[in-house]
This record gives sequence, structure tokens and C-alpha cells, in this order.
Amino acid sequence: MSKESLEKEKSDKVKPRPPIEYKSPKGTLIAIGGSENKGDDPEKDSANSENINFQKTEILERFVSELKGNNPLILIIPTASSIPEEMGASYIDVFTKINASNVQVLDIRTRQDTNKEEYMEAVRKASGILFTGGDQLKLTAILGGTEFIRLIKERYFNDSLVIAGTSAGAAAMSTQMIYQGMSGAGFIKGSVSITAGLELLNDVAIDTHFISRGRIVRMVQMIATNPTFIGVGLEEDTGIVVKKGNEIEVIGSGLVVLVDGRESTYTNIYEVEEGVPVTMRDLKVHLLGKGDTYCLEIF
Repeated sequence: MSKESLEKEKSDKVKPRPPIEYKSPKGTLIAIGGSENKGDDPEKDSANSENINFQKTEILERFVSELKGNNPLILIIPTASSIPEEMGASYIDVFTKINASNVQVLDIRTRQDTNKEEYMEAVRKASGILFTGGDQLKLTAILGGTEFIRLIKERYFNDSLVIAGTSAGAAAMSTQMIYQGMSGAGFIKGSVSITAGLELLNDVAIDTHFISRGRIVRMVQMIATNPTFIGVGLEEDTGIVVKKGNEIEVIGSGLVVLVDGRESTYTNIYEVEEGVPVTMRDLKVHLLGKGDTYCLEIF
């Protein structure tokens, strides 16, 4: 082989790969850390009692303001909750108080319920969907792989659908989902359980009640398993509005903690046995408050 041929073969091998094509969704996501205010005054001993960022019903009002159309239809999906009827009624009440009265509860409790044509038709007509709190594993186990969630995703990527989730409903939005793990013991290998979420937000893992329940260590263990993912820790009465799938704006009274392990230099998670503490070096952490913005890099 000639020298010219060798040089050409070498240059062909080092050509940069084309970027992965990423389809930017037309819809909007609102992930909420749980305990969003529904019009109640904060308790005297709560963090919000002296927080000048606190505004009643701020997050739910922002959800309503993002909806398109005249008298937009809002769907409440309380599947994650152990008290779905009470949960649905509480959201109907608060939305009515903030002048959004076109609200319907889809009481989906089994995978068979997702096949109901009236529920599918409601999704086709909805301007906004809100997944309530509860158990995120229950939510993904019932909705995952169904035509119902496929239709929601289709509308999110192709229409101006607004999807909100609070607590479990927010945790289920991401690619990787933490569904179990004691907050105080998250540093021990094997103490955090991870599975796939509903995959509405790429290369992100969301955890909720983040500061009040001390969940940063369990988030780090999740990131150690695959540093591609950025951890998004949402405090209570705090959320993110996500446009185009990667443009984040912080809303609410508390903080959002971003944990980025993509430039980490070491973790022992693949070396140690279960029951041994997990270590990780050179993490990047951001603390963001109301009005702050951040752009996720989608690979």
C-alpha cells in the first residue's frame, strides 16, 4: 500500500462522527419537587414562612399560563397516588380557584384502564396534563409501554402540549428514575434502586423533595452508574419549566440542584461490593433559584 493510501486510510479513521440527531419537542415540561402551594399559608416553622420568594399557587398558575387555546382542557392523572379520588378533587379545587375550570380527572388504576377510548380522546384534546405525586414505580409500571403514554409522548413532541408532574410525577419524567433508596443511606452501594422512567426528558435523572430529605448522596450514586446523566434535584414548592427539551427555567420558592458527573475523574462503584460506601470525584454542582436558566447538553 502506498504512503498516500495509508495516510488516507488513517484520516478516514479519525473523522469525527456526526452528532446524534435530536428532535426538539414542541411541548413544554414542568417538573415540580412536590408540596407545591395550593393556596394555603405556609406553616410558621416551615422554610417558606420567611422566604420572600414564596408566592401562593405560583407554580400551578405558571402551568396554566403555559396552556394554549381558549378554555384549555387540563387532565389530572392521579395514577401514582394511593388516594386518587381525593388527589384529583384537590387539584380540581385549586385550578378552579385560579380560573382554570375545564379540568378532567383520568382515574387510571390498571393497565387495562389505559385502553379506554374516552381517556385516549381526552389526551387528544388536552392542552395540559398533570401527573400527581405518589409512587413513581406504580406510575411507570401501569403506563409504561401503553398506547396511552405513546399518545402523550407523540403530542408532546409534535404539539404544544404542556406536561407537568409533581413529586413522583416529576421523578417519572426522566430517562433514569430513582424509585427506592433511603435518603440517609444512599452512599452505600446497593441501597438505591434505579429503573427507566417515562423518558420525556433525555439524559436527565430527577429526584424530588431534594433538600428537605437530604437526597444528594443517593443522586450521586445514580450518576456514578452512568455519568452521561445530569441529576436534577428539585426542592419542595420548586420546579423547572423545560422548553425544547433542554432549556430550563427555575420557578417556585426554593432551589434546584444540578449534579453533573460528566467530567468526573473516578468512582469506585464498579470495584466495591454491595454494602460498601460509593465514592466519586470531581463532580460539578450548581444551585439555581427562581428565574435562573440552564441549557442541558443533549448527546
